[in-house]
Amino acid sequence: MLRRAAARVWDVLVVGAGPAGGAAAITLASHGASLLLVDKASFPRWKVCGCCVNPSALATLARLGVEDPARSLGAVELRKLRLAAGGWRATLPLPGGVSLSREALDTELVRVAISRGTEFLPGTRAVLGETTGDVRLVRLQRGDETIEARARVVLAADGLGGRLLDDEPGMNTAAAPRSRMGCGVTLDRDSVANQYESGAIYMACGVGGYVGLVRFGDGRLDVAAALDPVLTRAAGGPGAAAEAILRSAGLPHIHNLASLDWRGTALLTRRRARLGGERLLAIGDAAGYVEPFTGEGIAWALASGEAAAGIVRRASAWSASQIDEWESVHHRLLGRRQRWCRAVTMVLRRARLATAAVAVLSTAPSLGRPLVRRIMAATA
Repeated sequence: MLRRAAARVWDVLVVGAGPAGGAAAITLASHGASLLLVDKASFPRWKVCGCCVNPSALATLARLGVEDPARSLGAVELRKLRLAAGGWRATLPLPGGVSLSREALDTELVRVAISRGTEFLPGTRAVLGETTGDVRLVRLQRGDETIEARARVVLAADGLGGRLLDDEPGMNTAAAPRSRMGCGVTLDRDSVANQYESGAIYMACGVGGYVGLVRFGDGRLDVAAALDPVLTRAAGGPGAAAEAILRSAGLPHIHNLASLDWRGTALLTRRRARLGGERLLAIGDAAGYVEPFTGEGIAWALASGEAAAGIVRRASAWSASQIDEWESVHHRLLGRRQRWCRAVTMVLRRARLATAAVAVLSTAPSLGRPLVRRIMAATA
């Protein structure tokens, strides 16, 4: 397949087959673009993620051709959000959404993209090359074989820790001060506390971060946390930090949580100086990220990939104006949603304030419903 990839000029080459890359590939291939999708991982693959797909994300998935994931992918309908802090608990109703593993979601997006005509290269590393005439060069390496692919446009969808844009002039990225890191682990259904029910998102807030927990359809429990790096090191690692937060919040103990194989991400809240370069746009988490509350990250990535694909698709030829257009669309599409998440996480970062908020919500849950609806269900 590598030789075939080098033998033609692609309309679009997408680096990264997560929600943003998958959405862009499906959208462009559905409109007849010749499209090459590459990812350094082999599929299916696990990702650090809260794995909550909110109503906004479900609407985008339906437009892309992924309908009724509860039936087709074993997703679990989410009905309630259980908040815990300082021993207080509050339960808020959710306006829809499902829990769905990234293994299942990303694999399904790739499958739909292939069915629309996308060529997919898993286990392939990509390095940006120069622009030559009307194409951008990308060096692709798979095993011991290396080729040079050519594309009229490259979409960088390689996520928070992606290195594709490291040497691209003017597209540097910087983490926000006091940014937290993402950490996660998935527990087998036979090894998790039975107190964590299916159909609910649990969110424990404490000093040094917060921990979210949700069950998949097969009974496994996904644990994802946003943790202060300094306090995590002091605690002895992400598992120990998560244990301490669950204990202080008053949620059920999970045996051996600290000894499990936790994985981490780059610092979560970060901004990219520019969202484009020569025949190049950054989409999804690669375009910048805001520490999420729960379920927003997947929705942002899907919306980003779909919107950027629309800009590329409508243009008869590449022009630098597409960068300006994409930056404007990206801000309009995600700016308001991310501001709400910033406001919520500012509360969660202050343990006493988070405890007070949960205490109030425990007796007056209706006060939290407008905020939950705005964050989880808004489409713009």
